[in-house]
Amino acid sequence: MNTMKQFLSSITAMLFFIMLTNVQAFAGQINLSIAASLKDAINEMTDLYTKSHPGATFQKNYGASGALVGQIENGAPADLFISANEKWMNYLKEKNLIDAPSIRTFALNDLVFAGMAGKKVKGMNDLTKLGKIGIGSPKSVPAGEYAMQAITKAGLEQALAGKLIMAKDVRECLMYAEMGEVDGSFVYRTDALLAQKAKILFVVPDNLYPEVLYPVALTVTGAKNSEAKSFYAFLKGNEAKSILKKFGFTVK
Repeated sequence: MNTMKQFLSSITAMLFFIMLTNVQAFAGQINLSIAASLKDAINEMTDLYTKSHPGATFQKNYGASGALVGQIENGAPADLFISANEKWMNYLKEKNLIDAPSIRTFALNDLVFAGMAGKKVKGMNDLTKLGKIGIGSPKSVPAGEYAMQAITKAGLEQALAGKLIMAKDVRECLMYAEMGEVDGSFVYRTDALLAQKAKILFVVPDNLYPEVLYPVALTVTGAKNSEAKSFYAFLKGNEAKSILKKFGFTVK
């Protein structure tokens, strides 16, 4: 009997140790859900952050803001969310999945039309001359939603209806333009600046679409994660702002 008790005590102690080790292993982990257009800037920020916080580790999930929201709503781990528009942030707020007091504007961007330099496209009306136009799916990609608003306000919705090629996010949209699968794509200025082949053909007039705001916030889970709160504070600082400016974003 004593032998059995000792055995059970040993097993209990071992399980407790394993549990404690796992908790310690994940104590510094930060789960990020970030709009795809911020990928390069955030990667540089996380690299910089870990130099002064060696215990921190990041799990990064980049994609269309609407798709990320769907994942978070369905239980995907997320401590911090950055959307490419206010709509999806407000959606999570209404679902009580966001720490509302932490919501703030992280960065701003501009919508442009990018394609190969040889294309004679200088404005919205010239789009009717093209065959295929890349656009992020407006239902889940904010850049696509902004682009569709601009197309509609410019009175080109019917003229371009059969020309639009949908992409899952803004980076895929840029890839279509880079590979020549479309004649040009609606993307953010910051994405176009990273392109190897495609160039900005024209800047979409800002009176055709709402201001491109990137709100950031901790999730309800993230508000309880001390490392996530520390990284959120880092994103407010001058180092993070310098990186955003480097990649072409505007900061307030």
